Amino acid sequence: MASSSVSNNTTTLLFDHDGTLINSERVHFTLWQEIVASYGAELTDEFYCKAMAGIPVKQNAKDVVEHFSLDETPERLAKKKHEKIEAYLSQQAFPLMPHAAETIKACADKGYTIGIVTGGSTLSVEKTLANYGLAQYISCVAAVEDVTYSKPAPDCYQLAMEKLGVSAAQCVAIEDTHTGMQSAVSAEIPCVVIPTTQSATHDFSKATSRYESLPLWLEQEITGR
Repeated sequence: MASSSVSNNTTTLLFDHDGTLINSERVHFTLWQEIVASYGAELTDEFYCKAMAGIPVKQNAKDVVEHFSLDETPERLAKKKHEKIEAYLSQQAFPLMPHAAETIKACADKGYTIGIVTGGSTLSVEKTLANYGLAQYISCVAAVEDVTYSKPAPDCYQLAMEKLGVSAAQCVAIEDTHTGMQSAVSAEIPCVVIPTTQSATHDFSKATSRYESLPLWLEQEITGR
């Protein structure tokens, strides 16, 4: 995966949110751990990284019920998770990933249109943009509430392109998980992946390029152009 994702045709950069711009996976893991523990089971870091990281809450809930054979509906489990996240966000925004704000500003300075495409909630994105002063740089948000089928389906990326009036050839997606990458690739958008500790073992063979950090990607594909 040595080839560049960004080309001379690229006008639009579509960033994932959780794990790419915000350091939220550890919080999500802790909250899911609390929920699972309330049913007398133990959610391990290994299972979370393998089966849950980067995947929308609705699917997480189904997988948790099945894996732990819980006497509960996925809908009620997902509701509990949403309530815990809302309680968390009522107190604070998720912390940013290292260099996330600088990356967004640098991309804007280079003239790219920037969108956020997330399997998470609009509330979470709004909290990030307001708390860190990034709203002025973001032209579009496509979140889990905006589509019938979230990642890994392509719908959220297709919606973002529709909102911005651009084609897949004009876009590059920046993701951190296999689920997110699959969503972008299914929308025929070139995808750069920047794995986290939780997603380091994911299959990224369909990605156009891979970097170990936002600054490395920024230097190689944006500011160095």
